[in-house]
Amino acid sequence: MAGKAEEMTVVQHLAELRRRIIYVLIVFAAGLAAGLSIAEPVYGYLTAAEQAQRFVLHAFSFWDGIGMYMKIAMVVALVPAVPFAAYQLWAFVAPALRPHEKSAALRYVPYVLVLFVLGLLFAYYIVFPLALSFTVSVTRSMGLTETYGIAQYFSFMFGLVVPLALLFELPLLVMFLTRLRILNPLRLKKMRRYAYFALAFIAVVITPPDFISDFLVAVPLVILYEFSVFLSALVFRKQLAADAALESRYVRTEA
Repeated sequence: MAGKAEEMTVVQHLAELRRRIIYVLIVFAAGLAAGLSIAEPVYGYLTAAEQAQRFVLHAFSFWDGIGMYMKIAMVVALVPAVPFAAYQLWAFVAPALRPHEKSAALRYVPYVLVLFVLGLLFAYYIVFPLALSFTVSVTRSMGLTETYGIAQYFSFMFGLVVPLALLFELPLLVMFLTRLRILNPLRLKKMRRYAYFALAFIAVVITPPDFISDFLVAVPLVILYEFSVFLSALVFRKQLAADAALESRYVRTEA
């Protein structure tokens, strides 16, 4: 019977996880609809930017125009979907948290949106123009004729912007896992060399194959990691203080 009860508990957890994933997908679908409704003005803004005006962008497929609108809609949909997914993750693990840990972890959710938007802005206004300028300068120095497609331009843009915006969530993720006692600053410091390597690898993967773009992405990621270690230390110290206070009350009660 004990095994059956445990199996039912696992099934219930999986059903709960499935339900919350469905909620996230519904919000993402609603965001897609909203994104499609504003895709045209957003497209106009992006193509009117200084870096886009340097090129004559072409359509090489009948689907390029629709594809651009869908890419824009997907990025717009991520804006509400990412913090909502963070809330659903909190709701899923909340029953295993202490009351004060529940309220503390819940306060992180609004900052998910803030960091995601900051990541989008940093990637679009700083990393993307520099990466674009470098790659174009290399192309022109080789004497190649430039003929760019609208699909390639936006794929290049979103391939940089979206992953970098998501990586800006690293400090909150580390704080959340510290709250769950999965991570702590000591473990993060021991992992530092491996983390640097992983972040550098991510920077190389999501950026064009040049040192400048890799450097522009890797440095902020390393700074984010160190900031995450600092935040984890703050959370960990509060946990130790709370545990000490709880143990002290228990000892007084026993006495």
